[in-house]
Amino acid sequence: MSRAANVPAQQGTPSVLALPGASDGLRERLVEGLRRVEDLIAERVDHEDPFIAGASSHLTLAGGKRFRPLLTLLAAELGAGASEEVVAAAAGVELTHLASLYHDDVMDEADVRRGAPSANARYDNSTAILVGDLLFGTASDIVADLGPEAVKIQAQTFVRLCAGQIRDERPCPEGEDPVEYYLRVLEDKTGVLIATAARYGAMFAGCPAPVVETMREYGERLGMAFQLADDLIDIASQADETGKTPGTDLREGKRTLPVLHVLASSDPADGRLRSLLLGDLSDDDRLEETLTLLRAHPAMERAREQALEVAARAQEVLSTLPAGEAREALHALASGVVTRVG
Repeated sequence: MSRAANVPAQQGTPSVLALPGASDGLRERLVEGLRRVEDLIAERVDHEDPFIAGASSHLTLAGGKRFRPLLTLLAAELGAGASEEVVAAAAGVELTHLASLYHDDVMDEADVRRGAPSANARYDNSTAILVGDLLFGTASDIVADLGPEAVKIQAQTFVRLCAGQIRDERPCPEGEDPVEYYLRVLEDKTGVLIATAARYGAMFAGCPAPVVETMREYGERLGMAFQLADDLIDIASQADETGKTPGTDLREGKRTLPVLHVLASSDPADGRLRSLLLGDLSDDDRLEETLTLLRAHPAMERAREQALEVAARAQEVLSTLPAGEAREALHALASGVVTRVG
């Protein structure tokens, strides 16, 4: 019996529900596919040691949108659908994502993730790091059964993901445009894993090579739009909407797109906000003032428009695919990622 079997499984499938226009049949297939992914993840993160089993399933059981496996399943609709290989690939991608969250929370010194205590808060930093490593290993074990090409893609994805995270923690090099640098960081930090999710779905559903490449490109652009929207949500949302503390990126000194636009402004009226953004935002009152000023600033709308532009470029890629329900759902998904609130 699973050591985590007494813990309720994730409730709901919000990513599926956010596909306007999808038929009941498509929704049912996606929901069933996600159930199979969940079952496989639960099976593979279980462990004979109850402590390891609990720590490994901590974020899995906290829920989440399951956006990446949904994309894998949706891309598979362009081919033969959710085969066992597609489900395994989707589980591998999601476990890679979950592993990265354990490491992110340590780096960010986060207290909350998905409305529950983060792994580092629930356990400790060392445990969170090691469990993240364990989940990366589990994801690689699943992907290894899919063949050498899948293993190569997984390795290349992991390298780019880590490189993006490293560069995200460092300031923009002197002489480079901060916005362009940040967008390149997002291509690796977020875009590459979402690109792999889409690529795997098409690959293991038997799609021809041009379709697989289209889905890879779509996924990378979609991932960038997803992250740009997350950056806006971190500023604009309330904690009860997302399960995360607003202003986390600001407190950590991360210069996301709205912040970069404000810092580039020469308008004297922005002086106070620029001063706050360049200073220490560990103080709750200063952080709250910064959030209030930033939420009302035109930089937010400018960044929102850029996120919409990136999503539109993802949609443009889909024009080479045959018309049909899967293509329409992928088109809707790109719109949904930039209009969500959490």
